[in-house]
Amino acid sequence: MTDRDLSRKFLALLEERRGLLLPGAGCALAARVIAETGFDALYITGAGIANTLHGVPDIGLVSLSEVTANITSMREACPDLPIFADGDTGFGNAVNMYRTVQLYERAGANAIQIEDQLFPKKCGHFAGKAVIDAGEMVDKVKAAVDARRDENFVIVARTDSRAMLGLDAAIERVHMYHEAGAQATFVEAPQTLEEIERVAKETPGLKILNIVHGGKTPMPTMEQIKAWQFSGVLYANAALQASIRSMSHVLGHLKAVGSLAGVEDQLANFAERQRVVDKARFDALEERYASKANAG
Repeated sequence: MTDRDLSRKFLALLEERRGLLLPGAGCALAARVIAETGFDALYITGAGIANTLHGVPDIGLVSLSEVTANITSMREACPDLPIFADGDTGFGNAVNMYRTVQLYERAGANAIQIEDQLFPKKCGHFAGKAVIDAGEMVDKVKAAVDARRDENFVIVARTDSRAMLGLDAAIERVHMYHEAGAQATFVEAPQTLEEIERVAKETPGLKILNIVHGGKTPMPTMEQIKAWQFSGVLYANAALQASIRSMSHVLGHLKAVGSLAGVEDQLANFAERQRVVDKARFDALEERYASKANAG
């Protein structure tokens, strides 16, 4: 399946408006687990890359080249899964945004999320955020639309203005971003179920919801999500949070007991680990290209 095919597939899934689950991956191994679990698409989380790659918080410390490299790795690891990638602020102004979209699409992404925070950005559920002027973000959306080669490559425009300007201003902003060409819109961090319902009813285009365990947004049921016709639901940090908890528990046990006895059921066995990283495919390639001379 080509990247263009995957972009069309992802857009079609969003257009069903059935709350497509979008788990986040911060590395190619997490992407492989998402694919193995049977999800229809994956989200590349900038926060996950910051936490996983560098062990730092999501405060704008990850570079464009680092995210692009991770897109390439995850595309290679998951060749048949649509990839929705976190584009932060586009790493600068509208010209930077233009180049970001070009690099993301070339690396194998099928959609990009862009946001109206002031660069460098922060996690959408942190305090102390700031947003740029709505007109400047409109220019960024237009640049993103112009930069893509495939019209089915999805531009998702996010606003973080709920925290500073209120929900009415946030809804007004995403209307502007939709008019500028974004197929999908995204109000970050609504704080009640009533606010989530307002976002669903009053914002244009395909709609994305972000659920962060421990964050500012409550967790609606899937029945509510479908009734409100959200196109996709991000669980950007679920795999990351689960891995932190599991690693801490198993390694804490190892430190206290001196062995893994008693926690074996919380570990992937050797065969499972090799299956997740698709070792059988590499074994087959090795067999295919091994010379008879080497075999002897």
